[in-house]
Amino acid sequence: MIVKVKGIAYDISGSPIILLTDPAEQKVLPIWIGLLEAHSIALAMEGTPPPRPMTHDITLTICQTLGAKLTGVEITQVKDNTYFAELYLSSNGNDYLIDIRPSDAIALAVRAGIPIRISESLREQMLEIKQILDEETQQEMERLMEEYKKSLH
Repeated sequence: MIVKVKGIAYDISGSPIILLTDPAEQKVLPIWIGLLEAHSIALAMEGTPPPRPMTHDITLTICQTLGAKLTGVEITQVKDNTYFAELYLSSNGNDYLIDIRPSDAIALAVRAGIPIRISESLREQMLEIKQILDEETQQEMERLMEEYKKSLH
């Protein structure tokens, strides 16, 4: 299933959580990530270029320079509270599958404009948004996303 990045939230301890939603935005898969990865993803979502290239920007530039194309990413499983992902790459008629951290996969996908997929088993683990957010928080999140979308135009 193709998912989209709804945004970045923070848990009670201040740790960032990337929120991936289904196309109808009724279900969410929360994935805890590091602060640096959250910052990288947020910059890419905002379309704000960093003053110096970040690792994800460099990776994308290297791929483009060498004629390789990122074709997709998939978050495949969770094992002992650790998520796993794969990066799909094609170059010179060959397809490659590369093990990658989900946060790095998402950061690259947002930059490259490629789809983010989750496996069927993770789709089944998605939570109803209403289960994790109260109505006031849902409305605030929607308002912030609308402001974000307007700022892009």
